[in-house]
Amino acid sequence: MAKNRRFVLASRPKGAPTPENFRFETVETPVPGDGEVLIRNRFLSLDPYMRGRMSDAKSYATPVEIDAVMGGGTVGVVKASNNPRFSEGDLVLAQGGWQDFSLSNGRDLRKLPPELDHPSYALSILGMPGFTAWHGLLKIGEPKAGETVVVAAASGPVGSIVGQIARLKGAKVIGIAGGPKKCRTVVETFGFDACLDHKDPGFAEKLKQAVPDGIDVYYENVGGKVFDAVLPLLNVHARVPVCGLIASYNATGLPDGPDRLPLLAGILLRQRIRMQGFIISDHYAGEFADFERDMAGWVKAGEVKIIEDVVDGLENAPDAFIGLLEGKNFGKLVVRIGED
Repeated sequence: MAKNRRFVLASRPKGAPTPENFRFETVETPVPGDGEVLIRNRFLSLDPYMRGRMSDAKSYATPVEIDAVMGGGTVGVVKASNNPRFSEGDLVLAQGGWQDFSLSNGRDLRKLPPELDHPSYALSILGMPGFTAWHGLLKIGEPKAGETVVVAAASGPVGSIVGQIARLKGAKVIGIAGGPKKCRTVVETFGFDACLDHKDPGFAEKLKQAVPDGIDVYYENVGGKVFDAVLPLLNVHARVPVCGLIASYNATGLPDGPDRLPLLAGILLRQRIRMQGFIISDHYAGEFADFERDMAGWVKAGEVKIIEDVVDGLENAPDAFIGLLEGKNFGKLVVRIGED
């Protein structure tokens, strides 16, 4: 059996993560005990939430311990099994982390169809990002035909799916992304009505012009100056699902400028806005089957698409993750760890 390559958390970042926060190790491949399975990880999902788990600040998820393997969703193949529910050769969705091989007692595993054309889709459009888009938009945003939906990070794995579902529901959809290339893709590939570049000095004014009837649903996963531009344009009874605030993940203090909390509270009150945060792991038990049915049908019909940004080689995971937090990825970021 090959050795197990892995990345562990060497130190906690102060501000933006650096390569020095990760340590690459080569260790013996673990041996499955009673009831356990050994998984050869093939694909690793890199996601913004991982930045939060690198910190020891209080949060909804347990921090990664120093010297512990970086966590993350994986798709892999069972190489050895002492668990009657799984057999050698099974394709599984797991939480295998940043490493070649991982052990599981089976409770966190989901068996995937062996004929799945794109196994990495279980980490994107058919997995956590797709589910996050589906739940936030349909259960909190509740878009109606003819309404205006604005989506932050619209070229990313969550935002791109949000916009496509909103279009299926008959809404007008405006995306926000970083750069002309991303904006073109948002319109030409994902079918948004328009997309605005948040790097444009005239962004706030152009957003106002793009939504003459105001904004009914704003899907928030960025924060910062994007939310500042959106806030005054929210209609009465607007809905704002919040699944992330990537603009502030590397912040080490409060933002510059005046205290804007009274402004936010006043607009929320006057406009009777529903602004609701959610953590998608809370909803798997009750909703994932419905999401899987809906999304599988849309994907099969070609109504919802995904772009994957695939990085080859586990050794490139830290640089890819750092680039993700800087907005350098294009689509769902996935590391191809090893062979089929």
